[in-house]
Amino acid sequence: MMLQGSIPNNYTFPLVLNACNATEAIEEGKQFHAHLIKQGLSGDKNIRSWNAMISGYARNGMVDDSKKLFDDMPQRGGFSWSAIINGYVQCGCFTDALLMFRRMLKEGVVIDKFVLSSALTACANVCALEQGRWIHAYIDRNFKQLDPVLGTSFVDMYAKCGHLDFASEVFKKIQQHKQVFTWNAMISGFAIHGQAKEALKFFAIMQKENIKPNAITFIAILNACAHTGLVDEGYNHINSMEKDFGIAPTTEHYGCMVDLLGRAGLLEEAESIINSMPMKPNAAVWGALLGGCRIHGNAKLGERVAKILLELEPENSGRYAVLLNIYAKVHRWDDVSKLRKLMKCRGIKTIPGFIAGDHRHPKAKEIHTKLKEVLKRLKMEQGYVPKTRDATLEIFDEEGKENAISYHSEKLAIAFGLISSSPGKTIRITKNLRVCEDCHVVSKLISRVYGREIVVRDRARYHLFKDGEYSCMDYW
Repeated sequence: MMLQGSIPNNYTFPLVLNACNATEAIEEGKQFHAHLIKQGLSGDKNIRSWNAMISGYARNGMVDDSKKLFDDMPQRGGFSWSAIINGYVQCGCFTDALLMFRRMLKEGVVIDKFVLSSALTACANVCALEQGRWIHAYIDRNFKQLDPVLGTSFVDMYAKCGHLDFASEVFKKIQQHKQVFTWNAMISGFAIHGQAKEALKFFAIMQKENIKPNAITFIAILNACAHTGLVDEGYNHINSMEKDFGIAPTTEHYGCMVDLLGRAGLLEEAESIINSMPMKPNAAVWGALLGGCRIHGNAKLGERVAKILLELEPENSGRYAVLLNIYAKVHRWDDVSKLRKLMKCRGIKTIPGFIAGDHRHPKAKEIHTKLKEVLKRLKMEQGYVPKTRDATLEIFDEEGKENAISYHSEKLAIAFGLISSSPGKTIRITKNLRVCEDCHVVSKLISRVYGREIVVRDRARYHLFKDGEYSCMDYW
């Protein structure tokens, strides 16, 4: 078009920029944006081009550039807000998405269901239950009915915030014909909470109502089996995918099976699944096998798998952490020391919220005082004895191990919750690693002694502790 001398206008650039976004051609998008400015077409009449660039930058992880464009816009429409909020969500900047949503509310911009859906996704990923419930109340006031899109967002949000009861209520209230993605959200909610029977029950009802499952449905079902050790059920479902529904298993489905077998201690079968995959296994698949090695203390296989993973993901701090844990469990302290030196050499650092034994928090003194009081009370009233086998430091005396494990990050977070919220208030915790056995026991006892519900979201699933009971039945 340019070579033939035709002059682009306000309608041309949005189309071209959207094409750049669809093909992830971000450099070409930048060039078109520069040309747009040069041609004087970047004014308030060309809002669609601004929106396309905001969306494109955010989608490619360039959130600072996206935010700058948004702030520099001479005029914004509802889609502009939707583009920046959805962009933040897509690149995992969930807190920024919620801050932008609140700014949108403050400026009195009319909110549509697409913005609300993005905001609910952000709430789900940071366990922002109160914000999610506010959105629910807003929709009840301003929308005539809950459509499948918003309804599904609520089911997902409530499930990920530890409220399966609310998720089920919303699921039942969706008035329009439920879509497969709505059923998937509910089944996934049961799966991540370890309620495999309910997940399988809903899967059966879904088929009776003539809703055909898709690939995502089977990921949810296989995850449900993995979190409750239903090996035979897992095999039955992955085998039925192509035979009964014409759905070819993907890498993610095989990864779920590896996770299921690894958690069940069937590590040789899990490795056999990997070796028989019709496609090349990725880091997630090998990571599932490494997780099984960690649970069952198989250092030999774990070391071999970890070497593969460190070649695939040399900067993934979580892989190093799991291998450290495996070495520590079998007392290979020289290997622990070597791996830590390698991490330091490569500049590998974890990104914690509360660090075990951390004193840098503004309320560190109060947190540690409260935790000390809590542990003393648990020992006196509940007979709590620390499970020191999860101590990963090179400490040989039992007292040192007990002291190290007493200040794990979850315990610090719970202590912070106890001093920062009113009695009876639910404490919600998010962490990037698996919950250790001792923290699991302590959370259970605190829920009984202090009358608190505690929802812990780790890298794999959700744990609900209430009245001394726990949702995962010690299988996590």
